[in-house]
Amino acid sequence: MFGPQAIRFDDEVERPVIEAIQRGDAHAMTEFVHRNTRWVRSVIFGVLGRASDVDDVAQRVWLKVWREAPGLEDPGRWRPWVYRIARNTATDAGRALRRGREALEQVADRVSRVPARIPPPDVQVAAREQQALMLEAIASLPELYREPFVLKHTEGMSYRQIGELLGLPPDTVETRLVRARRMLRERLGDKV
Repeated sequence: MFGPQAIRFDDEVERPVIEAIQRGDAHAMTEFVHRNTRWVRSVIFGVLGRASDVDDVAQRVWLKVWREAPGLEDPGRWRPWVYRIARNTATDAGRALRRGREALEQVADRVSRVPARIPPPDVQVAAREQQALMLEAIASLPELYREPFVLKHTEGMSYRQIGELLGLPPDTVETRLVRARRMLRERLGDKV
């Protein structure tokens, strides 16, 4: 991102560019950004200490430079002006990032303190018993009905998909599912 090469400034070269930017010349702004992006990025990195956030903050810096250029009284003093914008923008971004991290940490802390909602042992035992009864009843269905029932209720397949898989028309699949449910209700009664 940043190299050991020295950054050279020539205020007199930049003065006409700054003046053009003040008049709204977008081409001049592009040239200015191109020539000065390296040191501005270094300022941002120096404040934030995180390379991952430099690009985003640099975008904000250049947008502020563009918007605020008409108010720069002395185009010859552009460098301290851009430096201040870069430093302040990076400082604001750093605060916002810290606030965001702190908010996430607070939420994570609150979530970690919430006790897990584990049902009482008697409810767990009852649920396991009901599940075992249901599985036993499904297993007792004739294969003719069990297969479409399992495909529908465990795999979530449509009547058409089940029919294609089993080589049956969708109406036949529907009929077998209705019969399978009726058999399960008869076998389970009020047990589930």
